[in-house]
Amino acid sequence: METVNIQINGMPLSVPKGSTILEAARIGGIEIPTLCYLKDINEIGACRICMVEVKGARSLVTACVYPVNEGMEIFTNTERVRHSRKTTLELILSTHDKSCLSCVRSGTCELQQLCKEFGVDDPNAFAGETIHYDFDDSAAHMVRDNNKCILCRRCVAACDAQGISVIGANARGFDTHISSAFDKDLANVSCISCGQCIVNCPTGAIVEKDDTDKVLEAINDPDKFVIVNTAPSIRATLGEAFGMHIGTNVEGKMVAALRRLGFDKVFDTDFAADLTIMEEAHEFLDRVQNGGVLPMITSCSPGWIKYCEHYYPELIPHLSTCKSPQQMFGATMKTYYAQKLGMDPKDMVVVGVMPCTAKKFETKRPDQAASGYPDVDIAITTRELARMIESAGIFFKHLPDEEFDVPFGESTGAATIFGATGGVMEAALRTAVETLTGETLPSVDFTEVRGMENIKEAAYDVAGTTVKVAVASGTKNAKVLLDKIKDGTADYQFIEIMGCPGGCINGGGQPIQHAVVRNFVDLKARRAEALYRSDADNAKRKSHENAAIKQLYAEFLGEPGSHKAHEILHTSYVARKKYE
Repeated sequence: METVNIQINGMPLSVPKGSTILEAARIGGIEIPTLCYLKDINEIGACRICMVEVKGARSLVTACVYPVNEGMEIFTNTERVRHSRKTTLELILSTHDKSCLSCVRSGTCELQQLCKEFGVDDPNAFAGETIHYDFDDSAAHMVRDNNKCILCRRCVAACDAQGISVIGANARGFDTHISSAFDKDLANVSCISCGQCIVNCPTGAIVEKDDTDKVLEAINDPDKFVIVNTAPSIRATLGEAFGMHIGTNVEGKMVAALRRLGFDKVFDTDFAADLTIMEEAHEFLDRVQNGGVLPMITSCSPGWIKYCEHYYPELIPHLSTCKSPQQMFGATMKTYYAQKLGMDPKDMVVVGVMPCTAKKFETKRPDQAASGYPDVDIAITTRELARMIESAGIFFKHLPDEEFDVPFGESTGAATIFGATGGVMEAALRTAVETLTGETLPSVDFTEVRGMENIKEAAYDVAGTTVKVAVASGTKNAKVLLDKIKDGTADYQFIEIMGCPGGCINGGGQPIQHAVVRNFVDLKARRAEALYRSDADNAKRKSHENAAIKQLYAEFLGEPGSHKAHEILHTSYVARKKYE
């Protein structure tokens, strides 16, 4: 690797040729502040917070896009630099809604943090004309508040990285604002509800719709039986909201916290992930053996499903008809479990704790009411749960570990890895292969479909039949596989697609991480590692080994793919208009 020799604040440093000043400084242990920069996504030098001095240059330069060269002398903390950054922050605040005390991002707002670091003690230093924007709360999953927008364009870049591009900079000069084409509401554009704009926004300009009041209202209603279930990835991410290391598995503390919040039953969505595999594996084998539409594509990710409905409606027949684990769980609760309890499903409230803002949209989809009532009443994000725990005065880090309630707290390792890209595929293969061959797998680890690569491909010899599979995460990468299906060059039988890059562990509802972490830490891999460790430690690693699942089929559903299973656990899709 070719290197160049530079100096940063008088310290000699050798760094890879082609590095930016920002990257070089980090190698030297110096963090240069930014607001707009997202590595490989938004490298535009727009916010001007990262300005530094370079010896011989007439003006300050933007560290995030300025390349180093041999002999360069850089100064990152001079009086001139600090004055520039403070002035820029004051200018940003001149048009910013400064209601920080009530802002959901207070404490995790990058603008707020920088103002504190640079001593911005007069937020009205450049008071003048401002423009008031109305909230856009038209979408099912989020609220946009341009009064808190700083025009960093990180949301625009995140949307572009997903291949969606339904938001951008409208107007010019002082009137510039982030919006959809012709300032349409988000509900009237082809937004897929993935929430990647939310987790990448540095301020409170974009947030999920907060449904915690609805949850508390249900808990406090003596006539309601409130069940909560937590998605596979939540145990690997919730701890981050309480200052714990990325990749810490907090399953036991999470269960303890949920009980202290007052839920009547604390169950695990992993149970329904195992159930999904039973139905999905059966559906796949049925399509292979009986000439069904192939390749079959997974249906667990509602952001991906909405993408397909908007952008590739002609490929809807390729989608598995299985509901997502969240919806299967709710459907099972309001049919089988309500029957066992002798309860009217109208008195049951099912709450899902999800990594995904699109889950809020999913609860409102048609054909998701097996009992005659919505399968899931309320979906909240990891962040919303963290706020509930915090506001209840629960000392999360000091809680004892507790176990899920039975029987719907039982799950296998196959269910846990649903939260990472490739996990659904691997879980399905474990069950499909053993079902097809009738033999026990010598190893259940299908490592070829693991990892954070955008697209992964593999081929397996199953009972003399070659099964080709593909895995994609992020809808922009899904497009590559879908175009292959359209032009007839895809020879896969089974495809897994997750709407968010890296899968659910990087969902739009996960804890906010500072851009520095997103830029320089492999956030997705660390979170996924916790799920794979949990899988490896589980005595049961195949969905068909779940005793509670066996009981459900024996007592209620009959067998995977039965008529009753289809009525309760399967769904349909609609072709949606693609708004230009």
